[in-house]
Amino acid sequence: MSRIGKMPITIPAGVEIKLDGSTVTVKGPKGELKQTFSPEIGVEVKGTEILVTRPDDEKEHRALHGLTRTLISNMVVGVTEGYKKTLEVNGVGYRAQKQGNNLVLNLGFSHQVIVPEIDGISIEVPSANSIVISGADKQMVGQFAADIRKKRPPEPYKGKGIKYEGEHIRRKEGKAAKGAK
Repeated sequence: MSRIGKMPITIPAGVEIKLDGSTVTVKGPKGELKQTFSPEIGVEVKGTEILVTRPDDEKEHRALHGLTRTLISNMVVGVTEGYKKTLEVNGVGYRAQKQGNNLVLNLGFSHQVIVPEIDGISIEVPSANSIVISGADKQMVGQFAADIRKKRPPEPYKGKGIKYEGEHIRRKEGKAAKGAK
């Protein structure tokens, strides 16, 4: 039995769960999330808990059991607390600022990089070197943060670029002095 899959998910106060066949809708204070899962995996609400069950011990069902439980748990956490990722902008002259609903990045290019805010995602810029991306959908927050990081990934020599908060960049040594063997 999957150790993750058999754990029940507790439903906090203020969260509403709707089951429609293999589609699960979770509504809470931070928004509404909807996702369709494999019809072979059973999802049921008992009181203040959600239970995920599988029909047998086939390899595919074992894999889907834990995955389904984790995705539903992430939906519940997303509509109650939300998720956020923090990015750091490092480099001389590199900075971020918010103009209306757009994130404007100066990343050493001849032009500014403008990233529009999308539905379900909010962008905050507490300082010129920090970007905070938040939202209810964990996958959407992570993908949006990865897309911003992709605009100028950190390089290994000076560490310039956009990196996640707490991410360690492996540094490389520069060119060796001429004639040193």
